[in-house]
Amino acid sequence: QVQFVESGGGLVQPGGSLKLSCAVSRSDFIFGMGWYRQVPGKLREQVALVTITDVVDYIDSVKARFTISLNSAKNMVFLQMNDLKPEDTANYLCTAWGGNEEYWGQGTQVTVSS
Repeated sequence: QVQFVESGGGLVQPGGSLKLSCAVSRSDFIFGMGWYRQVPGKLREQVALVTITDVVDYIDSVKARFTISLNSAKNMVFLQMNDLKPEDTANYLCTAWGGNEEYWGQGTQVTVSS
C-alpha cells in the first residue's frame, strides 16, 4: 500500500495563490503523478499530470495559471496555483501511477471565495 501526505489547501480570495504538495511513501512504481479535483455531485476532473519523462498535461481551464512539478527523488509532486478563481474550488486529490498500480490520496480542500 502507498500512503499520501497532501497539504497546501485552504481558503483564498479570487486572484490569490496556493501551492499544493503531495508526498508518497513508495516510489519504485511511479511513472507519473498528478492532481485531480472533485466537487460534490460532479465527476472527478483531471487538473494536471506529470511523468518522470517530463511530459506534462493540464486541463484547458488551468493552463497559464497552474504549474505542476515533480521531485522524483523525494517522491513529491507540487501544484502551484495562481490567479485562482471561484470555479477552482474543489477537493484536490493527488494520484501516483506506474505499471499496473495506481493510488490516490484523500485530498486537500481548496476554497476560492471573497
